[in-house]
Amino acid sequence: MLSIALAGKPNAGKSTFYTAATMAEVDVANYPFTTIDANRGVSYVRTACPCLERDGRCNADNCEDGKRYVPIELIDVAGLVPGAHEGKGLGNQFLDELTNADVIVNVIDASGGTNEKGEPVDIGEHDPLEDIDFVEEEMDLWLADIVDRNWESIERQSRSPGFDIDDALAEMLTGFGASPTDVARTLREIDYPEDPREWTDDHREALAREIRQRTKPIVVAANKIDVAPQENVEKLLELDKPVIPTTAEGELALRRAAENGLVDYDPGDESLEVGADVSDAQREALEGLADTMAEYDGTGVQGALDYAVYDLLEHLTAYPVEDAAKWSDGSGNVLPDAHLLPQGSTPVDLAYAVHSDIGDGYLHAVDAKSSREVGEGYELEEGDVIKIVSTN
Repeated sequence: MLSIALAGKPNAGKSTFYTAATMAEVDVANYPFTTIDANRGVSYVRTACPCLERDGRCNADNCEDGKRYVPIELIDVAGLVPGAHEGKGLGNQFLDELTNADVIVNVIDASGGTNEKGEPVDIGEHDPLEDIDFVEEEMDLWLADIVDRNWESIERQSRSPGFDIDDALAEMLTGFGASPTDVARTLREIDYPEDPREWTDDHREALAREIRQRTKPIVVAANKIDVAPQENVEKLLELDKPVIPTTAEGELALRRAAENGLVDYDPGDESLEVGADVSDAQREALEGLADTMAEYDGTGVQGALDYAVYDLLEHLTAYPVEDAAKWSDGSGNVLPDAHLLPQGSTPVDLAYAVHSDIGDGYLHAVDAKSSREVGEGYELEEGDVIKIVSTN
C-alpha cells in the first residue's frame, strides 16, 4: 500500500486533514506538539471506476456510483519547527517518520494565522509563502547530515578493490527509501569527484537534495482557504510548485454531515447538495462552504491526495479479474480489487501485485475490455481490467 505523509508546522491543520481523510479521531488543539507519535490510518485516492463503461455499476465496496476509492496509508507526522533537522522540537524523530512515506503533503496555513514557529497569530499576520519550502529544506538538510555522518564509511570502502560508489550509496540510503536506480539517476544529475575523499559538504548536500526530490516528492496543501485573505491564495497559486487550495475543516464538516444524512456528498465532489432536514444555521454554513468549493473545485483534501499519487508519483489504477467477460472474480463480484502501480507497469507487475505466486506462475494476460490477449510487455493504462492466466 502506498504511503502519504502529512507534514508541516504546528497548527497548520494536519490533524484535521488526517481526520477528514480517514475519519479516525485524533487530538486536535492549537498548541504545538498536540501530535507526538505519528497517527497512521487508511485513506483513499479517487478515480473513475471502469464500471462506468458498463450498463450497471459494480458491487465493489469502494465504488460509489462509479467513483472508485483506492486505499492508501496516511501518516500524520507531528508539527515541525525551524531547526528540526538539528533536533529542535523532537525534529529528528518526526523527520524519521517521513522516511516511511512515498510522497509528502506539506500542509501550510494559507490564512497566515500561524507564525514561523507554528504559534497562533492574527489571520494575515504571517506570510504563508515563507512556509512553502520549509518542509523541503528541513528534510534536505536532515538527510545531508545523515550522509555527512556516514561518509567516513564510504571513504573506507573506496580503498577496497572493486569499489562501486553506486552500490555503496544505495546501501547507505536504502533506509530513506532510495533504490539503486534512484542513486544511479541522482549521480548522473550532479557533479562530483570520483574519489569520495575529495567530496565536500556541498557535494554531499547536492546528493541529499537530489535523492530527497526523487524519493519524497512534495505537494503543498494550502489549508484554511475558507478564512484566508484572497491575496494569500492568489500568491500561492502563482508559484511554480504544485499547490492545492484546501479546507480540511470544511471537508471534515461535510464528511460528518454526509454520515448524518444532512448532505449528499462524496469525497472529491466539487459541489454538495443540502438535505431538507437542516437548521437555518446549518444551511447557512453549508451554503458558505459550497461557495468556497465552487471557487476552488472542492475542498481540496481529496484533490491533494489524488495529485500526490496520480501526478507526483505517476501511478495508475488497474483491476485484476478472473472472468474477462463478466469482469468478476470467482465468486461473481464485479471489479472487486484495484491496484495502484507505477506508470509503465505491465501485466506481469500486476500479477505480482495480486500475489507473488501468481506472478511466479504468470503465463499470459487478457485485456477484458477488448477481450484480446496482451503481451507481457504491454504497458498498463489507467482503468485497465486485466485477466491474468497463471499456473498458480
